[in-house]
Amino acid sequence: MSTRSPVLSVFLALVVLAALVPVIVLTARAPDASAAADRDYVSFSPVRGGFTLAAHGKAAPLFVSGDDFPGVVRVVDDLRDDVERVTGVRPTVSTGTPSSGEVVLVGTVGRSTLVDGLVAAGKLDVDRIRGKWETSLQQVVENPVPGVRRALVIAGSDQRGTIFGVYDVSRRIGVSPWHYFDDVPARKHSALYVRPGSHTQGTPAVKYRGVFINDENPSTGQWARATFGPGLAPGQEGGLNHRYYEKVFEVMLRLKANYLWPAVWGRAFAEDDPLNHATATRYGVVMGTSHEAPMMRGIEEWKRNPTRYGGTGEWSFLRNATAVRDYWADGIKRMEREKVEGVVTLGMRGEGDTSLPDGDGVELMRDIIASQRQILDRESGTPLAEIPQVFTLYKEVQRYWDRGLRPPDDVTVVFADDNWGNMRKVPDPSLPARAGGYGLYYHFDYVGGGRNYKWVDTINLANTREQLDLSYESGIDRLWVVNVGDLKNEEAPTQFFLDYAWNPDAIPAEGIEDWTRKYAAQNFGDRAAPAIAEVLHTYGQLQARRKPEATNRRYTRGATGAITTDDAMTPYSIENYGELDRVTAEWEELAAKAEAVGRTLPAADRDAYYQLVLYATKATANLYALRKAQFLNRWYASQGRAATNDLAATAEARLADDVAMSNHYNTTLAGGKWTGWQTQTKIGYGDKARYGNNASWQEPPAPDRIYPALHRITVPATAEMGVAIDGSLDWWPHATEQPVLPEFSPYQTSPAQYIEVFNRGTTPFDYRVAPSVPWLNGASGTVTKQARVTLEVDWAEAPAGRTTVPITVTGAGRTVTVQAVVDKPTTPKTGFVEAGGYVSIEADHHTRAVAGNGVSWSHLPDIGRTGSGMRPSPVTAADQTPGGNGARLEYQVDLHTTGPVTVWAYLSPRNNVRPGAGVEYAVSLDDQAPQTVNTTTATGSDDTAMNKGWEMNTLEAVNRTSTTFTVSSPGVHTLKFWAVDPTAVLQKLVIDTGGLEYSYLGPPESHRVTPRAAG
Repeated sequence: MSTRSPVLSVFLALVVLAALVPVIVLTARAPDASAAADRDYVSFSPVRGGFTLAAHGKAAPLFVSGDDFPGVVRVVDDLRDDVERVTGVRPTVSTGTPSSGEVVLVGTVGRSTLVDGLVAAGKLDVDRIRGKWETSLQQVVENPVPGVRRALVIAGSDQRGTIFGVYDVSRRIGVSPWHYFDDVPARKHSALYVRPGSHTQGTPAVKYRGVFINDENPSTGQWARATFGPGLAPGQEGGLNHRYYEKVFEVMLRLKANYLWPAVWGRAFAEDDPLNHATATRYGVVMGTSHEAPMMRGIEEWKRNPTRYGGTGEWSFLRNATAVRDYWADGIKRMEREKVEGVVTLGMRGEGDTSLPDGDGVELMRDIIASQRQILDRESGTPLAEIPQVFTLYKEVQRYWDRGLRPPDDVTVVFADDNWGNMRKVPDPSLPARAGGYGLYYHFDYVGGGRNYKWVDTINLANTREQLDLSYESGIDRLWVVNVGDLKNEEAPTQFFLDYAWNPDAIPAEGIEDWTRKYAAQNFGDRAAPAIAEVLHTYGQLQARRKPEATNRRYTRGATGAITTDDAMTPYSIENYGELDRVTAEWEELAAKAEAVGRTLPAADRDAYYQLVLYATKATANLYALRKAQFLNRWYASQGRAATNDLAATAEARLADDVAMSNHYNTTLAGGKWTGWQTQTKIGYGDKARYGNNASWQEPPAPDRIYPALHRITVPATAEMGVAIDGSLDWWPHATEQPVLPEFSPYQTSPAQYIEVFNRGTTPFDYRVAPSVPWLNGASGTVTKQARVTLEVDWAEAPAGRTTVPITVTGAGRTVTVQAVVDKPTTPKTGFVEAGGYVSIEADHHTRAVAGNGVSWSHLPDIGRTGSGMRPSPVTAADQTPGGNGARLEYQVDLHTTGPVTVWAYLSPRNNVRPGAGVEYAVSLDDQAPQTVNTTTATGSDDTAMNKGWEMNTLEAVNRTSTTFTVSSPGVHTLKFWAVDPTAVLQKLVIDTGGLEYSYLGPPESHRVTPRAAG
């Protein structure tokens, strides 16, 4: 029996009365999701027929039914606070019945007496949202009930539909989802209006969309302990308690996320704070557990008391099954008892994110899943097929799937990336559809090989979008969860991930810059958005080249394919193509731009700007400057340069700058709010002597120290000349072979060649650089420590053909002769021109993109380390046979070298996600037969074993493979890149004609000559 409240009786009577009064009802159809996302229904100036949310120092009161979902009742308070943040006016909130003026009505269809009354009276059309998942509308309704002139109705198809509808209003009026986690101030407006009609953000494309708080020490752990501890009851502790999770749940819901894997390392969500589960229910968040934590229980709960359920205490289904089953059963009982809306993880992994100690037999895993399903069926009051369940194919678990294990049809199978943003597998299209569908587990943060990356955002959104597109188009749309580490520090990629999960069609490959501009406007306003978006866009490109933590590791692949690592080397070339100088300069230029943009912002925005833009940009640029000084210091020390100790001092100054930025973050920023946040180490990786063997990938446990170590030398007083040249790490007269500079060409694009004269003593000396011809410049002067002479050819005066020019370098009683090879072509050039012994081409700079057999080409802006990429389209197409009229990219090149040449293809480091032997492409030159390359086997990259080949490819963000062709004659040729596997993403092509030298990014793109049009 139920008793109708007096308030409800009055309201229903008013509804009936209102139904007898003739009114005009606006029932405009909601736009499609893709269109609605761009339709801004909020205005800051009056609109005809619109609703006044706030104006003239007053705000419309907010009404919500007390019998609605707890999450809906709660979120109305946030809307109240948000209106006040924007306008300075605080609306009232009521669970009563409106009777006058203009009001906001918030409620869920089928749950809210307010909303259902309007629907029954014909005032509100909810057909377009009724019964849908998490769908909302915002509609202006005239005369909704007697006495009320106009209402803004925010209605949802279910609890989260209503919550998302409310937070959509909040975002559009000017409140960022990151207002707490990054201190983003609300965009101030004196008045707020809502346009007439009905508005919707559509239904999410992915049902469950969420984040995994992981690797949360030291940053979150230290900060949360200090922030959420004061004022707790005796016996309660600060840290990741319900106060912390309130902030996490709020930002999740503001981002339209609905699903959380809570932090795991040393933490147990349900036990650490008994209010955690209740808080999730109060906010309306769906709880899950990570891939290693089955049956709604974190593995920490077992580790704290492994004999709680008797048995041996071993986390083994073979040897301790009764205790393990009882442990799991308690997890499901708790979920039922506390009425937790959850997604249950099935399967089992070893304790501590490892493989099972029981082995990886398929029958064993079948038994585990069957046992878990029996427990679910027994302990849950819900039919088994209606309980959301997942089986996550993370790391070694994927082998079960590969060997034929298929969980029950209602279980969602979750495919994982390789921890570095590259999917390992997608559903085989030949398999029948699953009732439980497929999910995705992705990473923006990782602890493991080849190296941890936890410090700052290192994500290129173009790469993320391409892999999410592959997944969605392959049928992965039931559940997406991303490892965000601390969450804070991964704001932009997290929001992008969730926006894409909501509506993939709204963010095409060419639309990432537009998304970034809107993200910047959300946090800093329209005026500053373009400049900030440009900084963020460039930041993502530069950062994704190499994780900051790995800027002191170089991989080398030997002639036999064996891979070695050196944690005392820069991956960027010091001597070739000006690479180390160039990448450091790019970072320093970006940091300078970021600082300049920051100075234009109002003071109120600067704390948020420091957190969302400036710190990561400036601190990474500082790290690159430190690395440059560090590795030049070590090189200079080997040559006895007088400047050696100066560079040691520079590196130490950059470390001090890093510490100062961290201290500012931890003590001053936002009034000291982020105490202990910037404590993540990132510089001392690889120091095995100090930290042991794990130091090659695991973070240093102590405050950052510079590794490899700096060198200081004793510099004698006597002047002594040394000579170094572009393209070499040697120095003269110490080296025995004659110094030869890289080839000069009018078509070269590498930085100009140089000779560096340096002092090995403290007494200055005079020097002279004297070429033997007048059309090559020289120089003279006095060297205190060192002087660089940049060499330039006067091409109008230089003779045609190939000329060798001796350059005499004298100083401090020594003479060194350097040879300059100058090549001035005698014939006109067309296309990409060979110079310096190579041709380098960015993938999207093709002469022609040819479609064939239903396959065309997708342009992927800025997905590469040095430019954009190209991928066959659609990504779900069958493998193609190269040759004939097949899909291909054609590049016109002009070569003067004949004989054998090597073509290097730089591809994104994709794994073999489809049935087949590996990721393949093909290359041909002119009419020579296409050569097919299997990038997976050619580089020895095994994502299932996560071996050295995989490690090198993922950390370097590229897969480099080669083919060899014979050039029979000089002149114009056509290089063709053929589509084979549609998941292959081409970044760059380099033809080595005999002069290609080592560099991390490959040589700069070659000069391109485009023939003038006739007439």
